[in-house]
Amino acid sequence: MRNVYHVDRRLNKLSDGRVNPTYRTGQVILPVLFGFLLRIKSFNELNLMIKNNEFSKLFPRGTKLPQVDAIRDTLKVIDIDGLKQINLHIVKKAVENKVLENGTIDGYTVVAIDGTKFFGSNKKSCPECLKNPKGEKTHNFHSGAVMSTVGIGPVST
Repeated sequence: MRNVYHVDRRLNKLSDGRVNPTYRTGQVILPVLFGFLLRIKSFNELNLMIKNNEFSKLFPRGTKLPQVDAIRDTLKVIDIDGLKQINLHIVKKAVENKVLENGTIDGYTVVAIDGTKFFGSNKKSCPECLKNPKGEKTHNFHSGAVMSTVGIGPVST
């Protein structure tokens, strides 16, 4: 992340609309990035990890990390175009380094999986419906997961 893609340097160059901020934009975004990589489910969980110094080995000694309120305030006003440029640079560098050879990432096929709820109704239902009680009414629905291959995908024989 640091030596090849220079993510930390690029994050530190990001701007936002805060006046006299206590933390640089990069300092605020890095815990969010780590939270994303670790699949932290909520800002409350991220805040607990920050308070428990669970990221202390990822930052230089003595680095004070922002609390979730500062993270939220920064994310509201961050330069989205700057984030898009960082993403573009990462993809470009990955292509240059031939990480994405033959539709794979280092030989692994990448897929995107997303779950969704469909055929929802508060009035109609069938025996296979899932049920989600909402107050006095029950919401009936079906759900499913969809997987899409990213890139060329596996070769069929």
